[in-house]
Amino acid sequence: MREVAFIKQNKQKWLDLEQAIFGKTIKNPDEIANLYIQIVNDLSYAQTYYPKSKTVVYLNHLASKMYQRIYKTKRTEKNRILYFFKTEVPLLVYHYRRYVLYAFVLFFATTLMGVVSAKYDSDFVRLILGDEYVNTTLENIKDGNPVAIYKSGSNWGSFIGITLNNLYVGMNCYVYGIFGGIGTFYFLIQNCIMLGSFQYFFYEQHVFWKSVRGIWIHGSMEIFAIVIEAAAGFILGASILFPKTYSRLNSLKIGFKDSLKIFLSTFPFTIAAGFLEGFITRYSIDMPIWLSSLIILGTLAIISFYYLIYPKIVTQKLQSVYVPTL
Repeated sequence: MREVAFIKQNKQKWLDLEQAIFGKTIKNPDEIANLYIQIVNDLSYAQTYYPKSKTVVYLNHLASKMYQRIYKTKRTEKNRILYFFKTEVPLLVYHYRRYVLYAFVLFFATTLMGVVSAKYDSDFVRLILGDEYVNTTLENIKDGNPVAIYKSGSNWGSFIGITLNNLYVGMNCYVYGIFGGIGTFYFLIQNCIMLGSFQYFFYEQHVFWKSVRGIWIHGSMEIFAIVIEAAAGFILGASILFPKTYSRLNSLKIGFKDSLKIFLSTFPFTIAAGFLEGFITRYSIDMPIWLSSLIILGTLAIISFYYLIYPKIVTQKLQSVYVPTL
C-alpha cells in the first residue's frame, strides 16, 4: 500500500485516538488499551514500509502518549509525585526538546549581548544594575570580597526572600508566554543581558574568578531553571500560534497542560538554588577552591542531566520496551 493511501485509510482513526488521549473522550482503561494495540500495529506497519517517513515519528509519539494514559491509571496512583519527576516530565521535555534548544540559544546570544554592551558602554552596568549596587560592590572588591553582598541579611531571611523572588521571575518567564511567546522572550532577554553585564563588570574589575566561585554556587541551578521556564513559556506560546491538526483552543489546552508540568518541575531546583544562595554562597570566599568548584560543577551536572540527558534515556527505554522493533 502506498503511504498516501495508508494515511488516508487510517487518518480518521488516528484523529479519534488523539481525542481519546488529549481530549479525554474515553475513560475506560480497557478501551484505551485496545486503542493502544491498534496504534502499535499501525506503527509497526509504517516502520516496515515507510521507515524514514514522518508518519513513523507521528505514530511513535501517539503510541507514547497512549502508553502514558494507560500506565498513569495503573501505576502512578501509588506515588504520583515520583512518576511526575521520574517519567512524565522527562517524556515531555524530550518531546518539546526543540523549545529547550531555542531557549538556550537565546540565553547564550543575549547574555553575550550584555557582555558586549558592558564592554563598549561604561555606563551600561550602572544603567542595568543601579548605582547603589555597583558602588557597594566596588567597595566590597576593595575590601577583598567581591561577593560580600551575599552576606547581607540572615541565612533564613536571605533563603526565603531569594527563593520567592526567583520563583516570581520564573513565573513571569512562563506565564507571559501566553502572548505568543513574546512576553517570555522579553523577560529572558532582560535577565540574560543583566547576567552578561553583571559578569563583565567583575571581569573588568579583575575579580572574575572570585565572582564565579561565589555567584555560580547558586547560579548554576538558578539560571538553568530560568532557561527551562522560558522554554515552557515558548511551548505555551507555540500552542497558540501553531495549533497543527488541533483546533486552537484544544492546542492551547494541551500546550498549557504540558508546559505547566515542565514549569513546575523547576521548583525543586529553584528552591535548592535559593538555599545555596542563602546558606552557602556567603562563605564562598573562605572555602577551598576545590570545594566551591565541586558545588558548582555538581549542581550544574545534576540539573543538566535531568533536563538534557535523562529525557532521552526515559524515552528510548519506553520505546524499546513497549513499541515493537522490526
